[in-house]
Amino acid sequence: MSVEAKQAKQVIIDEIKAKLDGAQSAVVIDYMGTTVAQADAMRKKLREANVDYTVYKNTLIKRAIEGTEFAPLADVLDGPSAIAISKEDATAPARVLKEVIDEFKKMEFKAGVVEGNFFDQNGIKEIASIPSRDVLIAKFMGSIQSPVSKAVRTFQAIADAKAEA
Repeated sequence: MSVEAKQAKQVIIDEIKAKLDGAQSAVVIDYMGTTVAQADAMRKKLREANVDYTVYKNTLIKRAIEGTEFAPLADVLDGPSAIAISKEDATAPARVLKEVIDEFKKMEFKAGVVEGNFFDQNGIKEIASIPSRDVLIAKFMGSIQSPVSKAVRTFQAIADAKAEA
């Protein structure tokens, strides 16, 4: 192998390492069976969720994840593989990819690492069912608001009843 080829591969390995540095999660999928239009639609959805999605050679990903928390992914890196990485929302790659997999009926999860924990195919499917952080916060705020607003209405009804009497 020429020096230029080794340098080119090292550039890609360094690129993968940079993407994984500080990442909350990385999910590996088998992307076979998608059309160009479907792949473009998927990339758009992933970009909107601030998820980096790239197809790399498995050997280069394996070299990049050696000695990192993402190292367990090496065991699933055979055949066609793509990696989706998020630095912002730990569940975003799995959640968005699940939507795409359900919509196109193609592709499948291989595995993933979320917040330092390895999840197999079934585990990633479970992670995919967790709502986004913003949705969870909205639900929490709604559950807090409901009893407070009910109490306010009750107190107002009591005050109105006393004012009428």
